[in-house]
Amino acid sequence: MPIRRLPPETVNRIAAGEVVERPASAVKELVENALDAGARRIEVQADGGGLTRILVADDGHGLAAGDLALAVERHATSKLAPGEDGSWDLLRIASLGFRGEALPSIGSVARLSIASRAKGEADAHAIQVDGGAVGPVGPAAFPGPHGARVEVRDLFYATPARLKFMKSERAEAMAIAEELKRQAMAHEDVAFDLDLDGRRTLRLPAERPGPEGRLARLSAIMGRDFHENALAIDHEREGVRLSGFAGLPTFNRGNAAHQYLFVNGRPVRDRLLQGALRAAYADFLARDRHPLAALYVELDAALVDVNVHPAKAEVRFRDPALVRGLIVGGLRHALAGAGHRASTTVAGAALGGFRPQAYAPPPSARGFSAWSAGGWTPTLAGLEERSARVEPDFGGPAGAPHAPAPPAPSAEVIDPLDYPLGAARAQVHETYIVAQTRDGMVVVDQHAAHERLVYERMKAQMAEGGVARQALLLPEVVELDPAEADRVVARAGELAELGLVLESFGPGAVLVREVPALLGETDAAGLVRDIADDLAENGAALALKERLEAVCSTMACHGSVRAGRRLSAAEMNALLRQMEATPHSGQCNHGRPTYVELKLADIEKLFGRR
Repeated sequence: MPIRRLPPETVNRIAAGEVVERPASAVKELVENALDAGARRIEVQADGGGLTRILVADDGHGLAAGDLALAVERHATSKLAPGEDGSWDLLRIASLGFRGEALPSIGSVARLSIASRAKGEADAHAIQVDGGAVGPVGPAAFPGPHGARVEVRDLFYATPARLKFMKSERAEAMAIAEELKRQAMAHEDVAFDLDLDGRRTLRLPAERPGPEGRLARLSAIMGRDFHENALAIDHEREGVRLSGFAGLPTFNRGNAAHQYLFVNGRPVRDRLLQGALRAAYADFLARDRHPLAALYVELDAALVDVNVHPAKAEVRFRDPALVRGLIVGGLRHALAGAGHRASTTVAGAALGGFRPQAYAPPPSARGFSAWSAGGWTPTLAGLEERSARVEPDFGGPAGAPHAPAPPAPSAEVIDPLDYPLGAARAQVHETYIVAQTRDGMVVVDQHAAHERLVYERMKAQMAEGGVARQALLLPEVVELDPAEADRVVARAGELAELGLVLESFGPGAVLVREVPALLGETDAAGLVRDIADDLAENGAALALKERLEAVCSTMACHGSVRAGRRLSAAEMNALLRQMEATPHSGQCNHGRPTYVELKLADIEKLFGRR
């Protein structure tokens, strides 16, 4: 069969399929063009999920009349310029767009109209492209002093087969909203408006550049709770800077949809982020729970390749290990700085469980109210029994023994109510410690809290003395793919610190000599294969770390204060003080909270006092 040269229209439509996969892709390209044009306000309108109509208007510097015709030609762009030697450098991309494919790709599969007034010019001009057919440039009306208005109608009408693969209008509209949110998170100093089918969906005013404005923009998109439960991150290593915010472990979700990575102001999707987040939160969350995070990586443009895919949604780092290590280290540092802090949503959920109920006499004379035929009984059963309180009961019923008067307080003595977790007042159901703070109360799960304390102590001891190893009587040979074997052997030093000693055993095989003693009788071959999979996917031996941490977690569980054990006042207070001094004690090893703090003001609202 002879080789044929495809006509330009067919070539354009084939290329358009890579750039414009769905309406959200068109919105992404047009918004990036507006940002590159210096826009401070961007308005997006979409009808019919973006398939019927898309409008992107901005107040950027606009396009001159002579540039409109060039703008819809393939591979014509204002983002790149030749250097002094005449070469075109694709290794230092400083703009969001640079390929010159967006407008011609959209114009080849839809009806495209561009109206613009260049900054400093009095007249505005427009051009239309209908299924690849370019019309003439002519005068046009334009509402603002400068900027551009790009309207796309009947997207994919020129490629009907593509329309069959579109999702519902609602799904496509949600994808557009998600894409605009990502762009807004990357550029907090730009105002964004979104209307879907004539309904106001998103209104984001411009925020002040910097961490405060960025957190305000993130909170407007990810929810007010994120503002109250976010940890600030700001680290730099070897010219790579990481900033942003990550949620507390107890503030988590059931999927990874709320994890965002931005590289030099560009929203990207990268497995590097998911692997780094999983590693950083491995101690705090179960596998089916995911943290919330928005992380911003800034580095020299020469150290990252954004020319990986026409959609520019993926990037490649020259040193991915450096970026991953920076993300993991920055997150762990922020988590350690959080101390025993738990998310505010825990208290909100607890308060939501309380419902004021009107009193009604119980049907039985032996009910809770101790109601009897003769009227109210003077006291309830057990009322005169002593509870596990911190201070002695100096009042007490008549005839009860009185404790001696407490010594005069010293100026150096700290009032227990001033501690973050307050002073223990009682133990409920021999499982929960109730403590009083200066402005509220705290309820602690004694088993979960002590389990975390023991686990952190075991980890610290393991880090100081290393992981105890057990030599195999017969070293085990594990066959792998040659590339997998090379990756595993390259991390032999790191694995040895975790108790797994192995070495190369020819191409495509490794020899396991020692395994961590904590694992007992373990499947060495299965462990090595899991490690090889983790190294290929995440660049770290998470499987071994997770197994060791799982064993330590089990040992901590069995060595902790069990639910159902009665504690003395001194033991309860000692547990509270240890929690305050131990990092990460606000959640157990699975991300569940170890305590709930209720503010007095919120409690008073439950009873109508406020």
